[in-house]
Amino acid sequence: MINRRKLILSGLAGAGTLLAPRIAFAAAETDRRFIFIIQRGAADGLAILAPTGDPAFAAARGDLAANAASGAKLDSLFTLHPALATGAELFRNKQALFAHAIASGYRERSHFDGQNMLETAGTRPYARDDGWINRLLALLPKGESKALALATAIPPALRGPVTVSSYAPSRLPDADSALLERVAMLYAEDAQLAPLWSSAVQTEAMAGAVDPGNGRGGTATGKLIASLMAGADGARVAMVETTGWDTHINQEGRLGNVLKGIDEMIATLRSDLGPAWSKTVILVATEFGRTVHVNGTRGTDHGTASAAMLFGGSLAKGGRIVADWPGLAAGQLYESRDLKPTMRFEALVTEALSAHYGIEPERFRRTVFPDYA
Repeated sequence: MINRRKLILSGLAGAGTLLAPRIAFAAAETDRRFIFIIQRGAADGLAILAPTGDPAFAAARGDLAANAASGAKLDSLFTLHPALATGAELFRNKQALFAHAIASGYRERSHFDGQNMLETAGTRPYARDDGWINRLLALLPKGESKALALATAIPPALRGPVTVSSYAPSRLPDADSALLERVAMLYAEDAQLAPLWSSAVQTEAMAGAVDPGNGRGGTATGKLIASLMAGADGARVAMVETTGWDTHINQEGRLGNVLKGIDEMIATLRSDLGPAWSKTVILVATEFGRTVHVNGTRGTDHGTASAAMLFGGSLAKGGRIVADWPGLAAGQLYESRDLKPTMRFEALVTEALSAHYGIEPERFRRTVFPDYA
């Protein structure tokens, strides 16, 4: 029985009231799990993974530099934001890897265009209709090729020929059991709607007693993701959309809050996935970074390169920071204002996920990132 939730079939979700991030899922015949957390709004990689060892950092960041220095020092150059306590622990346990000065092929500063490039990996914004995660699904075994999105719309990264349905929580009153039975009977003879309805009921059963409408933040979201990825019939690939990263004003407190949510989500996934954590990789990335220098309202503006984070029990070569550091001195900046990109997002994903799934890297790249040479 669907309890306190409403599933709209055929790829659309009802208006959910989940105040935590929206989520998208896709299933594949493999016991390995992959979760992509996108930071919509351009997350400040220079605060998330602060280059406190760079001589130019303190002067460029002013008062914001002090907060950055209070986090976990990972090596002689980088310090992790203090809100990422679980991230620091996982790094010590070689279950986290951080990449810096990373970007997609996009070099402008539009959120919408940058997010589209990050999700589709095309040569320009809106050049492709399919997303790189959907292309990844095509490489995985086809026995369980159903896809499920918990979101009001399917994110571009999951769009493509592999079918994706959607699921979203709702605060609408509980559906009457007699009504649900009549709907099931109505759909029973329909070749298209019958399996979709059955999938909806099965998804609700996997969600269990988790009710994200009664909770906010990373913990509730993490519990919902873990419940929907549990068991033999659970999802195997997920996408989580997070917002709040566009920190033009009063960045310090706002960024700390959203990073805490990410940290809580990771911590909950580690605990609630149980043994499946050992077969899980989580990627956290954003469309572009923010300016090196702080603006007049204690925030930062749209930039270029940022930082990305990988977590999981299946993470190959964890406990490392991958960065060809370009430096923050005036002559080292991109367009005299931004962190210069020295690593492509596509290269990081190819290395991490080809190892995770045991796919030859060049085959992975040709299929998942065909426009990236």
